[in-house]
Amino acid sequence: MPHPFRLNAMTSLFAAGSTIIAPAVCAADAPVLADVVVVSASRIEHNSFDLPASIDLVDGARIRDGQTRVNASEALASVPGLVAQNRQNYAQDLQISSRGFGARSAFGVRGVRLISDGVPASMPDGQGQPSSFNLDMAERIEVLRGPFSAIYGNHSGGVIQLFTRDGKGRPTVELNLSGGSYGSRKADLSAQGSSGALGYVIDASRFETDGYRDHSAATRDQGFVKLTMAPNTGGKLTLVANSLRQDGTQDPLGVTWGTYQRDPRAGEIDATDTATPKRTLAARYDTRKDINHQQAGLAFDQRFGDDRLHVMVYGGNRQVTQFQSFSKAFQVPPTHSGGVVDFDRDFHGADIHWTSVRALGAGKLTTTFGVDYGKSDDARRGFENFIGNQFGVVGAPRRDEQDTLSSVDPYLQAEWATGSWVMTGAVRHTRMKIAVSDRYTSNGNDSGSVDYRHTTPVLGVLYKVSPVLNVYASAARGFETPTLNELFYSGAGAGFNFGLKPAESMHVEAGLKAIVGSNTRINTALFQVRTSDELVVDSSAGGRTSYKNAGKTLRQGAELSLDTSFGAGFSGRLALTALRAVYDQGFGSVLAGSRLPGVPNANLFAELAWKDAADRFGAALDTMASSKVYAEDANSEIPAPGYAVVNARFNAKQQLGQWRFKQFVRVNNLMDRKYVGSLIIGDANKRYYEAAPGRNWMAGVSAQYAF
Repeated sequence: MPHPFRLNAMTSLFAAGSTIIAPAVCAADAPVLADVVVVSASRIEHNSFDLPASIDLVDGARIRDGQTRVNASEALASVPGLVAQNRQNYAQDLQISSRGFGARSAFGVRGVRLISDGVPASMPDGQGQPSSFNLDMAERIEVLRGPFSAIYGNHSGGVIQLFTRDGKGRPTVELNLSGGSYGSRKADLSAQGSSGALGYVIDASRFETDGYRDHSAATRDQGFVKLTMAPNTGGKLTLVANSLRQDGTQDPLGVTWGTYQRDPRAGEIDATDTATPKRTLAARYDTRKDINHQQAGLAFDQRFGDDRLHVMVYGGNRQVTQFQSFSKAFQVPPTHSGGVVDFDRDFHGADIHWTSVRALGAGKLTTTFGVDYGKSDDARRGFENFIGNQFGVVGAPRRDEQDTLSSVDPYLQAEWATGSWVMTGAVRHTRMKIAVSDRYTSNGNDSGSVDYRHTTPVLGVLYKVSPVLNVYASAARGFETPTLNELFYSGAGAGFNFGLKPAESMHVEAGLKAIVGSNTRINTALFQVRTSDELVVDSSAGGRTSYKNAGKTLRQGAELSLDTSFGAGFSGRLALTALRAVYDQGFGSVLAGSRLPGVPNANLFAELAWKDAADRFGAALDTMASSKVYAEDANSEIPAPGYAVVNARFNAKQQLGQWRFKQFVRVNNLMDRKYVGSLIIGDANKRYYEAAPGRNWMAGVSAQYAF
């Protein structure tokens, strides 16, 4: 099978690009663009230009302006290497993958670490829910990709960190209202300010939608509180609490290619239904999910000159009840755990680290050492989804067990900067224990335990060719243990899958960061990832997915991001990704060279934006494009075709005394393109496809009063 590109060819292209760019940026005598300060790759404030890592920052304006702030995919579309898709299914949350990691997730996010205000938004097993992010109060999002993600340990094919604003200044109260296509509407009320040494941010919102697809209505209630204070000189105490509640969130399920072609909004008809007319699977089984999630974290930071102590503890509870579309016949085997999933999870953890800054030789050595701990306890039950001939109800019990997971990760990270060189090394050791206590033994005892251990080293070096051109290289070993949801089911509906092994990977990357003139910033990266024991879908049906280990995989790719200002208020953003992600070793009916499902080999984001000098009006056009994507390992089924869509937005601001007003209008998919927005990987019934909306709109207004 011919390869789109080889790593050595990419390296030659990268070197040639460096030769071309270097004279241009070295000759630039205009002021350098403002530094972008991030913390994700080093755990302390650091200029991203001087980090040997691929990291992008999405600022508050991109998150807020012309957006409803419901889905993180609205803002993350502008990041290269990242695929963030709104599935139009609030029961299963967004699909997010980083350089192909996490693309197979049946729901939520796995393979990518989620963090909010320093508190994990991923569970201790690696499964995360981006719906827990509070975008209304977001100040910025940092996206870390490549080898340096491994400093966060297990399930860190990428890292997405959300940072919310601190309460400052005079008290303000703000009301945001928005509405649009498919009965979508949102109301958000917030207050922020400071009183003496105490800063506060309080936010509450409700989002409702009738849904684009049949049987996809949802209601989401979110609450958020953030308190900050300085208990002493050099100290900061931060309390963050958030809640998410979704009752009766409908799951439209996937559809076959024929159904998608006939009507993208329609659900799949249940051929076994005796009603006239026949109902869809989603309607007959009333597939839905109830979610209730609360979480709180407390962090204390104390500076001692250049040194710093960081202590963070967190805890929470997550309750989920999911009704799936399994028939009676499918639930006959005694090992099957039924068509209703019900679990109650308590989780908690801590992160403690010390950062020391010392002179060493002709440079500065910054060392961080600490320990990360997490634990979760699940009371997990399963029930039949029928009583007699009535479906979509809680029936007889089929599963009752206690699942306990704990993880302890000591880590060490050091950076030595001297002259034009920045050298970084890190090592992290993860030990994860999972224990199952089965209380429903009439179908056999499913009790047992499994341990996973792995050490992830990271190395990076950056060379400052000039004040406006840096080149770097980095490498790391990474690993992904199965999440609890990947372990819960074996093939054919059997119980806990103790035989799954973690996937292990080797990452290498080379990159260039340049500032051209005073108004353009360019980041490029070439990367390669080799993985063994890749976790792949074994079976997927009715909303339930089981997994197995496959052979080796290979990911080779290139990323480019460019930000520029054209003058007269115009600016541009370009993010381009090329990624060859294939099975390097065949297994079963899957041939070597087959593409990894869920991973496009190219995607693009381009935006042209404008705002007036007084920042009263703004407008933008953006384009998102993706190549075709396969839905299963053998690449034998019809892939989701490639697409390109154009979106537009307009926003305005006014101030009248102590009042500030904002308005926006946004139109997505201007050309009304028909395309598949996301896929259900490996569905046994070939119901892979989840349609994206045609042309749709959203408009909003806000009013803020400063006391």
